[in-house]
Amino acid sequence: MLDLKFVRDNLALVKEKLSQRGVGAETLLAGFEALDQRRRDAITEAEKKKAERNQISAEVGQHKKSGQDATALMDKTRALKEDTEHLESMAASAEEAMRAVLHQIPNLPHESVPVGKSADDNLEVRRWGTPRAYDFAPKPHWEIGEQLGILDFDRAAKISGARFAVYWQAGARLERALANFMLDIHTREHGYTEVLPPYMVNSASLFGTGQLPKFEEDLFHCQGSDHWMIPTAEVPVTNLFRDETLEAKQLPISLTAYSPCFRSEAGSYGKDVRGLIRQHQFQKVELVKFVAPEQSYEEHEKLTRHAETILQKLELPYRVMCLCTGDMGFSSAKTYDIEVWLPGQNTYREISSCSNFEAFQARRANIRYRPQGQKKTEFVHTLNGSGLAVGRTWLAILENYQQVDGRVRIPDALVPYMHGETMLEMYTR
Repeated sequence: MLDLKFVRDNLALVKEKLSQRGVGAETLLAGFEALDQRRRDAITEAEKKKAERNQISAEVGQHKKSGQDATALMDKTRALKEDTEHLESMAASAEEAMRAVLHQIPNLPHESVPVGKSADDNLEVRRWGTPRAYDFAPKPHWEIGEQLGILDFDRAAKISGARFAVYWQAGARLERALANFMLDIHTREHGYTEVLPPYMVNSASLFGTGQLPKFEEDLFHCQGSDHWMIPTAEVPVTNLFRDETLEAKQLPISLTAYSPCFRSEAGSYGKDVRGLIRQHQFQKVELVKFVAPEQSYEEHEKLTRHAETILQKLELPYRVMCLCTGDMGFSSAKTYDIEVWLPGQNTYREISSCSNFEAFQARRANIRYRPQGQKKTEFVHTLNGSGLAVGRTWLAILENYQQVDGRVRIPDALVPYMHGETMLEMYTR
């Protein structure tokens, strides 16, 4: 959430930044100025009424002291008190309405974010690795997995419906190996603290990270309760410090968590219907940071490099894209998408999204810190990114390491996690 005072004092700048995001600023901020003026007028009038009441109260004292009848003056002070309370209530209602508007306003893009309308305007920052040259036509992962007997969409559809998958035998072991590998790298080499959060959260948590109220249709809600299935571990991990004040010496705090993620994929009808790219349930290793504002963009670069390290160790070619203003998520001030090369689909696909939210989430979740030597607290900056999406890494291995005979070579870095297994062979059930 944006700072109310900042929006009030910089309305023209806010409108300009929102227009860069492709957001209808005039529509979104319709009535905001009127509400602000109503609030200001009510506060001003309330102050006048208070001053008048104080003056008359002094006269009441003088009348009583001299033995004069003060009934009329006392009636007037009571009326002024009622008027003041009404005006103060009007001002509070106007401010509450303004905050409700702020709940719908996305974060403002950082000055370094390229201005653009869609993914076509995203800026490539760097590439790593060279896509392998094949002497055969590479297959997509859904064909490889089904032919090896390690990926089963039919039985998943039988037990759960569309957009679910069952992994068998070495396919299931590979998923588990990847999660353990990623967590080991982030905790042992990158200094993150591992946490295991709940997989259901309350509405306040989803509001804190920006999913509610705007994106309710993207979530799975447990009927009859205030429990929601998490769309990403970002939600519970970021909310660990909701309504808390951290000390400056604690920052930066770097946390990592492995969890399933549940998404309704509302609005994605017809997109990525084949394979594992867009599922209702998938697993992910998440990276979350709580940092001081002056460190946040340096830490954003570090977090992105930490996610890239996983792909480098697995020797999977990728590119890093800086998302343009029109392609960023609701809460983000700046986002890098890491896109892995998929030869079976002849394209790069997102495998991690690394974002700096600045104080946007912290303001919604009330996460503060106390700068060194100061009594006044400030909002922390929050960052997060996938480190990585496990299922998408799984499918990237199948496509990049496929062999002409249909087998899949296991990346060297994963062999110890696969108990020495070096190839995914054909399995029978």
